[in-house]
Amino acid sequence: MWVKALDIVMDRLVMEGADLSTVMAIGGSAQQHGSLYWSRHGIETLKNLDPDKFLHLQIDDSAFVLTRTPIWMDGSTENQCLEMETAIGGPQEMVTITGSKCYPRFTGPQIRKVYQQRTHAYEDSKRISLVSSFLASLFIGDVASIDYADASGMNLFDINTKTWSKACLNACAPDLEERLGTAVPTNSCLGNICEFFVQRFGMPPECRVAAFTGDNPSALSGMLVEKDWLVMSLGTSDTLMMNLEQPPHLEQGHVLCHPTEQDQYMGLLCFRNGSLVRDAMKRAEAQNSWETFSALLDSTPRGNYGNMALHFNTMEIIPQAKGVLRWNKTHSAASPDAVKGVLKFTSPEAEIRALIEGQMLHKRAIASDMGFHFGGETKIIATGGASVNKSILQVISDVFNAPVYIQKASEAALLGAAYRAKYCEYLAQSQEDTKATNEDSNIQSYHDFILPFIPNHVELVCEPSKDSADIYTPMLDRYRAMANVLQQNK
Repeated sequence: MWVKALDIVMDRLVMEGADLSTVMAIGGSAQQHGSLYWSRHGIETLKNLDPDKFLHLQIDDSAFVLTRTPIWMDGSTENQCLEMETAIGGPQEMVTITGSKCYPRFTGPQIRKVYQQRTHAYEDSKRISLVSSFLASLFIGDVASIDYADASGMNLFDINTKTWSKACLNACAPDLEERLGTAVPTNSCLGNICEFFVQRFGMPPECRVAAFTGDNPSALSGMLVEKDWLVMSLGTSDTLMMNLEQPPHLEQGHVLCHPTEQDQYMGLLCFRNGSLVRDAMKRAEAQNSWETFSALLDSTPRGNYGNMALHFNTMEIIPQAKGVLRWNKTHSAASPDAVKGVLKFTSPEAEIRALIEGQMLHKRAIASDMGFHFGGETKIIATGGASVNKSILQVISDVFNAPVYIQKASEAALLGAAYRAKYCEYLAQSQEDTKATNEDSNIQSYHDFILPFIPNHVELVCEPSKDSADIYTPMLDRYRAMANVLQQNK
């Protein structure tokens, strides 16, 4: 299906009149964690593609030992997670090595399940690709290397040494390293495009192919996130992305190798109770209208007269807690009814503000725990569905005591792929210039090279109110107390 999709995309480009002879470099982004298992025949076919035939007629079912590939939505590997963590010394050791505890949807546990339940298929597999490196493989006509950032989502890669972890590989499946190949920096050039695309589409033989990566790291590279910037995606589940100088070893978060800054890391936090909870509140308290929701939110003062709420309608990831807890201004952890709180606030306005302030206090607390340093230079980039709601963005700005920006262009992961392709072409050109002149060229960082191409790529939409720190700093402590109460009584 994926191979056929690439055929369709390439044909549509031609039909639209795109001059593919002008393409100098290609980058890519793909869903994370999925895995593909190449057969010997598949690799041979990949190296000898016929430009007179569609790709999907050549890279067909026979190219793989498994035709139903596990992807990130497969949560059936709880047992394999337990086995892998036990083998290396527990979940904290897994976090220390790979940046995340074992997650059922991660690639390592999925490979282990294939090894255990489809042993012959595993033994017949010659190479294993992630979805991103698989897509790159089609362009270079050989099995492409997995990049550092996407490798970090496998529970197999040591994010400190940037090599496959022998302990994790041994805990997963035998002879795995030879199937994965050597991982490469996300900013690498994999090589030139294969002859198939030159002959079939008239692409230049010198067109370079950059390492492809997962959608989250690609989005980070597409937003040019500075050290003090925090990216907040407001969707079905909310996510935070940030730059980190050191991995924090937080058991419930994800730390990946940074896609473009070699000595840094990327922090990724997921929050299950996002827009679905906001949407339920809109239906219950705001006549199912975002306009009414925003008006009610704007009509209440910051701090909400001491009314606070946590709405974990489904089991939250950090903290692991489920339930709804409302406190009014008289409640504290020491209150006899701290566990019950109040059943409901007296007005829809109080309910709505308590929800939004509670969600944002929750995110700020967990981002701090992950190692993000809030200060005078902190800025927030908001993306996702709710980022069009100015009233919600103002609460974010106040709670985080930081200006909030939105990105002018959507599709950050796609832009990231294009920027990395541009940088790959620049790196390769610089290396050729160095060889030609025997002089070291002063190579720019990814950030410095890309920035001039995208002036004003973010737009300021909200600034914090002057009293934000005074109001929300004490509320942060109250949030932690409430979360603690919910967690202990989950």
